[in-house]
Amino acid sequence: MKHWNSTLGSGFMLMGILKDSESPELLCAIITILYMLALTSNGLLLLVIAMDSRLHVPMYLLLGQLSLMDLLFTSVVTPKALVDFLRSENTISFGGCALQMFLALTLGGAEDLLLAFMAYDRYVAICHPLNYMVLMSTRVCWLMVATSWILASLSALGHTLYTMHFPFCMSQKISHLLCEIPPLLKLACADTSRYELMVYVTGVTFLLLPLSVIVASYTLILVTVLHMPSNEGRQKALVTCSSHLTVVGMFYGAATFMYVLPSSLHSTKQDNIISVFYTIVTPALNPLIYSLRNKEVMGALRRVMGKYMLRTHPTF
Repeated sequence: MKHWNSTLGSGFMLMGILKDSESPELLCAIITILYMLALTSNGLLLLVIAMDSRLHVPMYLLLGQLSLMDLLFTSVVTPKALVDFLRSENTISFGGCALQMFLALTLGGAEDLLLAFMAYDRYVAICHPLNYMVLMSTRVCWLMVATSWILASLSALGHTLYTMHFPFCMSQKISHLLCEIPPLLKLACADTSRYELMVYVTGVTFLLLPLSVIVASYTLILVTVLHMPSNEGRQKALVTCSSHLTVVGMFYGAATFMYVLPSSLHSTKQDNIISVFYTIVTPALNPLIYSLRNKEVMGALRRVMGKYMLRTHPTF
């Protein structure tokens, strides 16, 4: 089979969900609205956490990092997909494809680890409240953040370099919304079975280890909450934890489908729907899930908006 020249001057064609949709204009409008919602909600949450000193605690520092990751993740994929559709172009250079893959894997991997650290934070806050500021000091919190970014970027770099070193076949069409490992390996003109096994093992490790931490943390939290004498304290703990578990369920469900299920169970249409879910829908919903059910965040938002109104309308 003939190969095409997979160099920095070559490129791919991203044949994502907008190309295959029966109503591409409507889907484009929905994706645009979701992207604007993701930008607004995540940006506003970051602003509120930065400006309100009452939220300068580990829980909200980690939540701010989650919003930052979501904001960057959706921006790596969505603007290009929309611009390509509006300009009737769908090409991406070899280097651009590699960069998009690296950034997407880094941000996805970092969020994966961060969600586990956020579960541990909730465990310490609920099960060991008297030692919270010792076990979750500012130094420990920033160490968690740095660990998430560094481990994810190293894993992403290795996978990106190895995936892009394969020779690719004559077809340059990637039947996917973005450059990711599974659809790219389908274009390879080489035996990728061993590497696919490595991707599977890495995916299982990167997903199941943090997920086991989350399950263990919330099992201990549930035991503690059930023994709380105060109904108010029990309800507050459950509301906080349910928000986090909702985000965990959305993220890990999509990631498991993409990187843990065998390739035989994948289809192009399903993969595209899942990719839209975790790159566009989830980043738009995450800050709403956390903020709308969190009285401290909503209170901080009202204070920040109140200060803004006083500055812009002193006589108001």
